Amino acid sequence: MNKSRILGAGHFVPERIVTNEELSQMMNTNDEWIVERTGIHERRWFTPGVDTVTNMSAKASRMAMERAGVAAQDIDFIVFATITSDYFLPGNGVLLQRELGMTSIGALDVKNACSGFLYALSVADQFIKTGMYKKILVVGAEIQSSALDKSDEGRSSAVIFADGAGAVVLGATAQDQPGILSSHLHSEGAYAEELYCIAPSSSGSVRISQEMIDRGDFFLKMNGNTVFKHAIVRFMEVINEALDHNMLSKDDIDLLIPHQANLRISQYVQQKLGLPDEKVFNNIMYLGNTTAGTIPIALSQAWEQGKLKEGDLVCLAAFGSGFTWASVLLRW
Repeated sequence: MNKSRILGAGHFVPERIVTNEELSQMMNTNDEWIVERTGIHERRWFTPGVDTVTNMSAKASRMAMERAGVAAQDIDFIVFATITSDYFLPGNGVLLQRELGMTSIGALDVKNACSGFLYALSVADQFIKTGMYKKILVVGAEIQSSALDKSDEGRSSAVIFADGAGAVVLGATAQDQPGILSSHLHSEGAYAEELYCIAPSSSGSVRISQEMIDRGDFFLKMNGNTVFKHAIVRFMEVINEALDHNMLSKDDIDLLIPHQANLRISQYVQQKLGLPDEKVFNNIMYLGNTTAGTIPIALSQAWEQGKLKEGDLVCLAAFGSGFTWASVLLRW
């Protein structure tokens, strides 16, 4: 059986920087309130008419492919994680395939929000393990800012979410080489309405109506306290699950890259694991929560900053809407 390894990572974030001060002009909030609750000082929001999920993911993918030393024609398959596809249908995988000028390779979309990239990475890992594909482009990209209620009522989520794209090239390698050790996926749909966006919906008489608009059904809604309480439990569970499965301990971790949901969550997990600052990578302070984009963006930045070296044990973990949560343990 084959083994899969990340051959290269890339990312792209929009040029527009939105500070906490700018948000305070839109809603009743301030820098102190936002930083205390989320750790975020600024985030990136897309520019309409300039940035799309497709072109952002294409830029991230080209960077990942260049770093991996592969060309577009070398890619056998695409797994694309997003909840904010440019179209209601088709999915964004085929739009990226067209943008990159690839041949008629398959493209699969994963809609698991904050855990989406890890679900996508796990799916790609299985395809490579079975020998079906040799090189897969795995992408996480979002434009969240257009779905935010930028009023006082929506401020708890509007200050958190942001836009960006990340990608990795996953390739087949020998069993004795570094690569993905295991992935662990979970969900609990009982809490779906604690973090969700109801519209556009296919279960009503129409997908879009004035009534939906008036109710704010198109805005992201989040029960922050419930999400936080569940996140800190599930993060720890799924990280320990990955370590136990591979007969490793927290002391073996060289770098933990958690989904950038909230800096307070990441710091709680770091404290519980007893990891020093240099073993945990966070960028939410200046990029916000880009949902499926956070982990691949962080992987790309961590590599750029020299925080990843060959053979390092890297733990990726995520929790979010669904609720879904996941972890991937790998040797870089």
